[in-house]
Amino acid sequence: MVARLARILLVAALIGAVAMALTPRPPSLHVGDKWQHMAAFGTLTILAVAGFPRSPLHRIGERLSFLGALIEVFQSIPAIGRDCDVMDWLADTYVIVGVLIVVRIVRGPSPASRASASTP
Repeated sequence: MVARLARILLVAALIGAVAMALTPRPPSLHVGDKWQHMAAFGTLTILAVAGFPRSPLHRIGERLSFLGALIEVFQSIPAIGRDCDVMDWLADTYVIVGVLIVVRIVRGPSPASRASASTP
């Protein structure tokens, strides 16, 4: 039930984040651009982990990081009227990795690493 709700919220957040990223003049939230990126991708990461609890964390990380890179590529299209900034993608990726590290710590060791640690 929690995973299903998280997936629904993830889809809504993805649509919102991509729409804001590809809008020529998104509304100003009066915080820095990097903070907006980190808030968006931190939220997306939390929702993805909650929505897909059995997915490997590195897969969630790579897919969300790829989304951040893809957004930057689309922002380089002149018709969109935005600027492509590799530092935005790095901010996205840093917060994704940070959230995933916290999730790994909270979850504890993965079942595979527990099994290999218990075998002599």
